[in-house]
Amino acid sequence: MLNYKQINNLTGWVVFAVATLVYILTVEQTASFWDPGEFIAVSYKLQVPHPPGAPFMLLVYKMFGFLAMGDGLQVAYWMNIGSALFSGFTILFLFWSITLFGKRIFSIEEGKESKAQTIALMGAGLVGSMVYTFSDSFWFSAVEAEVYAMSSFFTAIVIWAFLKWEVIKDPKEENRWMIFIAYLVGLSIGVHLLNLVTLPALALIYYFKKYPDPSFKGAIYAMFLGGVALIIINNLIIPGLPSLAGSMEIFFVNSLGLPFGAGIVVFIILFLGALIFGIRYSLQKEKALLNTILLSLTFILIGYSSYTLIIIRANQDPIINENAPKDIISYVSYLKREQYGYRPLLHGQYFTAQLVDQEEGAPIYMKGKDKYEVVDYELKNTYDPSKTTILPRIYSTQENHKRIYRQKLGLREGQDPTFGDNIYFMLSHQLGHMYWRYFMWNFSGRESDFMDAPWVSLLDSFGDKYPDYIKDNKGHNTYFMLPLILGLIGLFFQAKKDPKYFYVNLMLFLMMGVVLVLYLNSPPVEPRERDYIYVGSFYAFAIWIGLGTLAIAHALGKATKNLGTGGIIATLLTLPVAGLMGAQNWNDHNRQGRYFSVDSARNFLASCAPNAILFTGGDNDTFPLWYVQEVENFRTDVRVIVLSYFDTDWYVEQMTKQADESAPLPFSLVSERYQKGTNDVLYVMERENLNAISAKEYLRLLNTGSDLLKMQTGGKSVVNMVPARNLILEVDSTFINNDEIVPPQFKSLFAPQMNLQVKGNYLTKGNLMLIDLIVSNNWERPIYFNNTSLSTIGINIEDHVVMEGMTYRLLPVRKPDYVRDELVNTDIAYKNYMENFAFRGMDNPDAYYDEEYRRFTSNHRSALNSIAMALLDEDKMEEAANLLNRGLEAIPHESVPYDLSSGQSVPLFFEVGEDEKALDIIDKISKRSLDMIEFYTKEDRGYDRDMMISIEMVKYFIPLLEERGYQEEAQALKLRLESLIGQESQSPGILKRVD
Repeated sequence: MLNYKQINNLTGWVVFAVATLVYILTVEQTASFWDPGEFIAVSYKLQVPHPPGAPFMLLVYKMFGFLAMGDGLQVAYWMNIGSALFSGFTILFLFWSITLFGKRIFSIEEGKESKAQTIALMGAGLVGSMVYTFSDSFWFSAVEAEVYAMSSFFTAIVIWAFLKWEVIKDPKEENRWMIFIAYLVGLSIGVHLLNLVTLPALALIYYFKKYPDPSFKGAIYAMFLGGVALIIINNLIIPGLPSLAGSMEIFFVNSLGLPFGAGIVVFIILFLGALIFGIRYSLQKEKALLNTILLSLTFILIGYSSYTLIIIRANQDPIINENAPKDIISYVSYLKREQYGYRPLLHGQYFTAQLVDQEEGAPIYMKGKDKYEVVDYELKNTYDPSKTTILPRIYSTQENHKRIYRQKLGLREGQDPTFGDNIYFMLSHQLGHMYWRYFMWNFSGRESDFMDAPWVSLLDSFGDKYPDYIKDNKGHNTYFMLPLILGLIGLFFQAKKDPKYFYVNLMLFLMMGVVLVLYLNSPPVEPRERDYIYVGSFYAFAIWIGLGTLAIAHALGKATKNLGTGGIIATLLTLPVAGLMGAQNWNDHNRQGRYFSVDSARNFLASCAPNAILFTGGDNDTFPLWYVQEVENFRTDVRVIVLSYFDTDWYVEQMTKQADESAPLPFSLVSERYQKGTNDVLYVMERENLNAISAKEYLRLLNTGSDLLKMQTGGKSVVNMVPARNLILEVDSTFINNDEIVPPQFKSLFAPQMNLQVKGNYLTKGNLMLIDLIVSNNWERPIYFNNTSLSTIGINIEDHVVMEGMTYRLLPVRKPDYVRDELVNTDIAYKNYMENFAFRGMDNPDAYYDEEYRRFTSNHRSALNSIAMALLDEDKMEEAANLLNRGLEAIPHESVPYDLSSGQSVPLFFEVGEDEKALDIIDKISKRSLDMIEFYTKEDRGYDRDMMISIEMVKYFIPLLEERGYQEEAQALKLRLESLIGQESQSPGILKRVD
């Protein structure tokens, strides 16, 4: 007969198998949007990702990539399988952690577990681990190649290892386990830093074991020391040791005149020597505690040594080499994530504070020819002290953020916030909206997958509250608050039966949730939902869910006088909670059949001519493109340039080198003119009688360091400026005869001069280098922009670009005033859309397409509208009809509901004689829009962007229907709209009429 240990191990592995199978069945088959595309690409070729990197993850996922057997199309799948496997292990250690917590509640000694207790404990572990298996946020990360699956694994195994350490009696075994835990912590640094947040809670376990009669004061001290350990690792070991090495390196090279690397060698010798001496001393003097601490530090450093991969690979100049951390100076900057800026934590400014002074801080060094040179200084900003506060939460001075602060706090323009407003924002938005809402998503229910969707309460779970567009959304999940209730039962049960370890789990819950929220101090808006950050907190709550089953088993055991019977009944009663969550969450976590994250990237590249240069904007515009080039080897002749990275010297330097099939890019500016601290910002200071300047001449003056461009800033430093807003580019008139530069249909629009006009009051380095590239390239390589980069560049070139599909090509032409929208090369764009673009699986209504997929779908639909409109302008009615119908076939409403871009296509369908399809789009969009208006009105929700679009969409359709003779349909829409929002103007607002 099996004993408890065997049953516990066997059941845990069964849970692991079930969880892993679930994740494998629902795993993403290619690279997802956001960071997975980057991580897969850099893991595949061991390149350098964005700071602070994840080197140990790259090494491990590189091995999963080997399972693709050289098939680039399978690499992403196998790396995603890696996340599924690590997530399965997370569930395994969660199961074993729940049973360990449960044994403490019953005060069971090792090897003395009864059959009844075993049944109850297995039920508790099963329910808690299965609920977490199917939880929204964890499942999301479990099926894609991101850091969070592996990070969760390390968090789970460290918590479990500490619980195992707690029951060990032999001091030698204790020390071995402590060193093992230290090694795990060190390895986890090379994945993600979430693991470190558990240290204050784990310090409680140490205290409770070593001090049988704990006190409140002692527990506070223990948590404080755990916090000190956290600070030592996070602030001293991770960036601190390289920073100290960097300081010694600068001293030995700059002050003593020694060669590069001398300071680092001396630092390593001194540090390792001190560590070895300390360990020998502890052995000789038989100081067990000191020996354990020093060995633990050693193993943390061994784990942390995975970071050597970053600096080794950076020096090999891989194609993806973010921040290029080749030397100790750039390496420290990389580890400190300095490129992401600063967020005040304990003291800082309100968003209304004025900057009153800027002082030069510490020098910023860069490796020169024979020493480290000062290229810039850190800036210390001083704000109006009357508008600063402790615990600043409303601090961002970005204009968009200021507007949101005022909106959420009800402040008028010019009105200063109070400390009460500051705390209210922290409680209502940072904690409420950006944490507790996510918590309730996982354990109560989620209204939809729309941005900022609220959670579903118990009252919301019944009745007919939600309209069809929400009920039909795959992200609409209702759990009737059962996981929450079960977790609360477990929370109170543990607090009563085992108060010491209740505080351990409470600390885990708070440290990885509430405290993390306060530490991150997020701005008022994020580019996407960030619930995956807090999965550690949800993990701790899942422990309480398991203990909730144990509490019910305990109560039923008392009633039936048999704990075993109570355990069976409790498990049968609560396991369906996990089943409910699995059933509700399956359709919006099953990523089978989705390829558009990659296909959209392919479509961007397919829109470009051979040997092109393509500028992109944010993460999702870029990371999938890196993936398809680096892993799938698609269109490696195209040089992809991230516009925001173009502000950095290291990135410009990389553009001057060969990358796959893409030749180096030409620049006229020498490296000294774009290095860090030089020409970071060039202010427009228009000179009298100087309306314009030659772009080529301006670059020449800048390159020679001409005094004509010098200006002083605050009397402290001299910088370069732009003497005229209009930078004129002369175009060789012979180019008009070159069809590859000026297509035949655009010969009449040839522009012998192009005005690269500065939009704002300054040029960033990135925009300066863009101007340099345009001038130096001299039309030899095609230059393209995607929609995001085109809208964010600091020079006005909109009249000089021609759409060729999903991208806009810069050409020496000027858009005439009579063109109603944008210039389109219909021949190329039509061929691209009809023949070269991929839409795999987009016609499958069973596939799940979340908001990011829908956004890229909308971009493709919008591009199709522009092409169709241009075809109609050229009287190509048949091609326009074919294109519009191709859009409906490739991305039908049943797969991705019609959106704003679909609504804008309605007059185009009318124009090509497809009235029935136009009416179908109107019918479907109008129903959704009116349902949304009615729902928002009934719920008294604020008018967000979706609501405004819904109102304007219906207004847009009414005159279209009237013009086409559909008076009855138009009147019905008008009456329904007026009944909901009153008699308002029926003219289109944010939507454009297409006549």
